[in-house]
Amino acid sequence: MNKLLPLLIGAIGVLLLATLMIVILPAWQMRTAEPPEQLEPYTDQQVLGRRQYVANGCVYCHSQQPRSTGQTLFDGARGWGRASTPGDYFYDAPHLLGTMRTGPDLLNIGARITSRDWHLTHLYQPRAIFDWSIMPSYPYMFEEKDEASPNDVVVRLPAEFQPADGKVVVARKEALNLVDYLLSLDRTYPASEEELQKRDRGYEDRPETAEVAANAR
Repeated sequence: MNKLLPLLIGAIGVLLLATLMIVILPAWQMRTAEPPEQLEPYTDQQVLGRRQYVANGCVYCHSQQPRSTGQTLFDGARGWGRASTPGDYFYDAPHLLGTMRTGPDLLNIGARITSRDWHLTHLYQPRAIFDWSIMPSYPYMFEEKDEASPNDVVVRLPAEFQPADGKVVVARKEALNLVDYLLSLDRTYPASEEELQKRDRGYEDRPETAEVAANAR
């Protein structure tokens, strides 16, 4: 019984310390954060497209967190952009960081591929873009019509993927909203030093660490 009380106090102390370091301090650090100057809030259409991104499970195959060279050598080489910082997600609720990369990271897809036509074709039938793609198609976000109306956005498809009966494929509002959201994903602006100090750099030397190491030689 005499040993139980110190053990209980120690366990509570560890729990409180973990809560302080993992929950309270990060929340306090971020509570006064401001969005980067170049980051625009989502439009109403982009918000709706973001909901489509969640509803269709895009987050299960795509991350939105390019990593630094201290964490991986590949993200930068693949052209996925600089390592993300907390400010890049200022307008994101909930965050869609993702943990899987069955497909590429998408945080900067709006900067890498700027064509709406490309994204619509890719959503309707990924194999029309990459014959090796394992991405599912989303035909229910589109509609086949005998003839497109003036306000319709027609999906451009190779001949082998066009409807056999001569109809045209047009994008529904869901597809247009989702593509508008994807095109908004552009975090290629330079990150401030303050922002860089807030992120996990993996095994990279922070500036102050590198300076100390240089002075010690």
